[in-house]
Amino acid sequence: MTWALPSPLRRVRIARHGIASAQPKPTAAAATVGPAKPAPVPTVRDWVGVLAMVVGLFMAIMDVQIVTSSLTQIQGGLSASADEISWVQTAYLIADVVMVPLSGTLSRLLSTRVLFVTAAIGFTGASALCATATSLGQMILYRAMQGFCGGAMMPLVFPVVYTKFRMPQLATVMVMISLILNMSSTLGPTIGGFLTDTWSWHWLFLVNLAPGIAVAFAVWFLIDIDKPELSLLRHFDLTGLVLMALFLGCLQYALQEGPRWDWLSDGTILAAVVVSSIASVFFFWRVLTYHQPIVDLRAFTNRNFTLGSFYTFVVGTGMYGTTYLIPLFLAQVRGFSSLQIGETVVVTGLAQLAMSPISPLLARKMDLRLMLSIGIGLFAVAMYLTATLTNQAGFAELFVPQVLRGMALMMC
Repeated sequence: MTWALPSPLRRVRIARHGIASAQPKPTAAAATVGPAKPAPVPTVRDWVGVLAMVVGLFMAIMDVQIVTSSLTQIQGGLSASADEISWVQTAYLIADVVMVPLSGTLSRLLSTRVLFVTAAIGFTGASALCATATSLGQMILYRAMQGFCGGAMMPLVFPVVYTKFRMPQLATVMVMISLILNMSSTLGPTIGGFLTDTWSWHWLFLVNLAPGIAVAFAVWFLIDIDKPELSLLRHFDLTGLVLMALFLGCLQYALQEGPRWDWLSDGTILAAVVVSSIASVFFFWRVLTYHQPIVDLRAFTNRNFTLGSFYTFVVGTGMYGTTYLIPLFLAQVRGFSSLQIGETVVVTGLAQLAMSPISPLLARKMDLRLMLSIGIGLFAVAMYLTATLTNQAGFAELFVPQVLRGMALMMC
């Protein structure tokens, strides 16, 4: 339907009879369309299927941090040095970072269901292998496999949620996912400390077996939102994949190992930075010029998407950074046991749990931008209080900063 400025005669008619009489009448085609159909109500099958995917998401994120409170025990079990044992964490993160941006293309190629189920089975199998590792080399390989599969599961939950749910059910699901996302990283060291002190560090990985198998079966039978596009194989950007792996993998290695080896004074770190820099230039050139890029960067032309990514980066840096550094501080500086570390850091998770029924109420009453601003402000205060602690800090000193961080994360 097109609109034109009214002619002088038409303006007189509008003035006399009102604007309604001047509105064009709907055509026969428009009249037959009728009112828009309401969005389908999610079924029990949808709820159970999404819940199964969220459990897989919980496992993948929790395993980033579950080893942090037990690194000393793993180090003894694998006869590794204090410097070498950090690779148990680094291997997972490098593989995870490479896989997350690749998951978009793979989900279109294989379908969301096939990729998620394959990743869940791979994650479960890699967890079993981690429990059987007898050397540091084996553990690094198996943790990389685990991180690669975990990185595939993380982004796939949200397309299913936005396909299956509409408001107000969508708000409920997103609050549930936000709570699980935040608590999985926070409770990782707590659960890890309990398992290690109660049984052994092997149970950090064996605990994934039963839920991993259950998640794979549930998603296969309950989730089906798209079909494979095998035609994408014809122009699959293998060059872009290699460049992305070099760019992100070397960058992650340099950031992880740089502080330990005095950054660019070490030849390996310097080489990683050079390779990452060169690969990044060619990677961005490739994805901006290739007709079927491995990652579509045009999404960043949307201002809201770009700002949302920025805020996610800021919050994620603080969330994962503190969740990793505080257990490390308590273990290496204070000499806490795995269980003591878990009991200390669980405060953040409990604060998030307490905020979970309040945050959706606030979201309905407040401008979401204001809610995000308050959350970011609280988060900054929590980070400042954490940064000013001394080497004698324990549960009491960490209590307030962790409570504030938990509240802030739920608002963000």
